[in-house]
Amino acid sequence: MKHVKQYTSYALGAFGHDAFYQTLSTYLMLFVTSQLFDTSDKSFNARMIGYVTLLMTGIRLVEIVFDPLIGGAVDNTETRWGKFKPWLMVGATISSVMLVVVFTDFGGLTTSNPMLYLVLFGIAFVILDIFYSFKDISFWSMLPALSVDSKVRAKFGTIGRLGSTLGAQGVPIVIFPLIVFFSQTFSGTHGDTKTHAGWIGFAVVIALVSFLGALATALGTKEKKSLIRDNTEKVRFRDVFKVLAKNDQLMWLALSYFLFALSYVVTNSLLAYYFTYVLGKPGSYWLVGVITAILGIISVSLFPALVALIKRRAIYVGGIAMMLVGYLLFLFAGQNTIVVLFAVGIFFFPYPMIFLAALMTITDSVEYGQLKNGTRNESVTLSVRPLIDKVAGAIANSVVGLAAVHSGMIGSAKPSSISAGQLLNFRTYMFFAPIVLIIIAALVYLFKVELSEKKHSEIVNELETKLKAEQK
Repeated sequence: MKHVKQYTSYALGAFGHDAFYQTLSTYLMLFVTSQLFDTSDKSFNARMIGYVTLLMTGIRLVEIVFDPLIGGAVDNTETRWGKFKPWLMVGATISSVMLVVVFTDFGGLTTSNPMLYLVLFGIAFVILDIFYSFKDISFWSMLPALSVDSKVRAKFGTIGRLGSTLGAQGVPIVIFPLIVFFSQTFSGTHGDTKTHAGWIGFAVVIALVSFLGALATALGTKEKKSLIRDNTEKVRFRDVFKVLAKNDQLMWLALSYFLFALSYVVTNSLLAYYFTYVLGKPGSYWLVGVITAILGIISVSLFPALVALIKRRAIYVGGIAMMLVGYLLFLFAGQNTIVVLFAVGIFFFPYPMIFLAALMTITDSVEYGQLKNGTRNESVTLSVRPLIDKVAGAIANSVVGLAAVHSGMIGSAKPSSISAGQLLNFRTYMFFAPIVLIIIAALVYLFKVELSEKKHSEIVNELETKLKAEQK
């Protein structure tokens, strides 16, 4: 294993990175709806949840315009440590601190001065989101810098996805036990009672994991120099969006992946609500983490063999077909926890492989864009994937907030208080709408994305021949 140190370092970084993302995209909203606003005034609770939801969504949607510019800043960086690592560590440090901050109530301002709380929360979330973007973009845009060989990239992507899968799916396993532990430690509670101090303790743990993972990647990986990578020019900020728009394969993949990611994140984010307010078994939710972590390891491990056998297109489209089977099982599961858990497994199993297929296609589009446009833009191109995840996460946060309010699943609500109409609302948010979007995602990839492994190999050979000829 020639690259074992780099593989391990990259996997550790991905572990911490996705534990952070899972907390931010899924559990921050659960904290807001169930813990932060749980006063006796239900109208106040619903109103403040709505404000925070709109604030988070608005900030993320506005900030995504800057993601390609952040990618441009990374591409234009030259230091003795390379162009990725400085931004990786700065982003990891500041975003980790701000994660803990957004899990506070700013000294009780949520009730004593709600408007001031919203202002401070907004500022904190903007800082968090900007520096998370620097970390996210610099981390994943390292892939084309680690190798120009698709096979080696696939190995780095696979081991990185293995780490990110364990990080993301480890959070559902530990979240409630950690919150209960810190609640008992700092609030003196007993049983399964969860307090604000417990949530903050959980946030501190995730922040530390994210920072240490980034540090491992910074210390253990190395950019690879090559003739193709040297064919890079500083990109002007005004030209960043032109670079992206001219890469048609990147744009079609982006549309497909966005629809897929939005569907997945909405359903995944509502699972905790499903176990708490539909099944009435929040204590069983940790099984979701165990099942998805085990299946994630298997799924990622199978990716190299499957991609060699049936290629990315079949994995992406076939994986979506399998997820649709999982959706159907959810719809017929009723109150049967065993069937629900089986549906979780069917739904989740192909997700890491679909992600990898998309990531490898985006990574290969670096050379596609280089051949088509005449310049190489690694971070600008790779910024598209984090950008899509952020847009999907922002919209998903709004959907989750709306679903919680429209379905009566806020504060101290119980399964017995959820009406049939509210349950139908919840199913629409969690199942029906995502099913439509994920089908469209498969069709777009199937008919519009043509950048296959064979096509990329041809592009790399053409680039090398062209650049060698120019040197003579």
